[in-house]
Amino acid sequence: MTTVTERAVLQDALGLLKDREQIAERLLESSAKHSFDPDKELDWDAPAIEGKYYWPPELLSLYDTPLWKKMGEEQRIDLSRHEAAALGSLGIWFEIILMQLMVRHIYDKSLTSKHVRYALTEIADECRHSMMFARMIQKAGAPEYPVSRLNHNLARILKTVSTTPGSFACTLLGEEILDWMQRLTFPDERVQPLVRGVTRIHVIEEARHVRYAREELRRQMVTAPRWEQELTRISCGEAARVFSLAFVNPAVYDNIGLDRREAVAQVKASGHRREVMQSGAKRLTDFLDDIGVLRGVGRRLWKSSGLLA
Repeated sequence: MTTVTERAVLQDALGLLKDREQIAERLLESSAKHSFDPDKELDWDAPAIEGKYYWPPELLSLYDTPLWKKMGEEQRIDLSRHEAAALGSLGIWFEIILMQLMVRHIYDKSLTSKHVRYALTEIADECRHSMMFARMIQKAGAPEYPVSRLNHNLARILKTVSTTPGSFACTLLGEEILDWMQRLTFPDERVQPLVRGVTRIHVIEEARHVRYAREELRRQMVTAPRWEQELTRISCGEAARVFSLAFVNPAVYDNIGLDRREAVAQVKASGHRREVMQSGAKRLTDFLDDIGVLRGVGRRLWKSSGLLA
């Protein structure tokens, strides 16, 4: 008698889950074809072009506020230079967290699997991205903008105790909103060529990272025990709240001669800014809703973050 052992078929609200190794194999093939060395791909010696922004005006925190309407073009461009540096700093902070979460994920898995090999490939991507962002900040002549000490230490706790599905949910939180903004940035001819080049590289390579994280989060939300699913919902919601606050670094306003308190108040009151952040998060929140992450306390935390309409 022949015994046939079939793999368990995993399915969620979005349909059947694909095999891990098949996904990793495709992502490795894509990595081989579409990976970049920013040190060689970008013209770091070219001077900045006078009159061009460092980030699309509509994506700047103060856009369409009373303060924005009082600012001259030169100060608006300076705001874009500092906000681009702040977002680059935020990106480095986040990618360092992501790399640690990724290493934790693969620690107990087969080291010769394609799933692990792709994870290591992604870590290498993130190393290059972090160095690229740091170099962009320096080239712009702007300071680095570290997150607050509170958020820095909250992240220290998160990356230590996060569940596996929580890690991938937080990965998507950090990747998808910035990705949405960067997709608007790299084709924008109002923006400095170097910034456009940086965002183009990041968008192309991050597409793989998003696919990997989405597929793994789907799998984890199907297979994880109930307590872990619920903890993931709460930790992801809290991460959304922290991330939304960290997205605007108030020190930017000090450095361009604005009153910090007034600027922060106007950003909080800005309907345009709220719409930008919710638009940037919508693809992600729709996905998280579909797979059962946005429920209960977690959903309320997402609402309080301002990222969920």
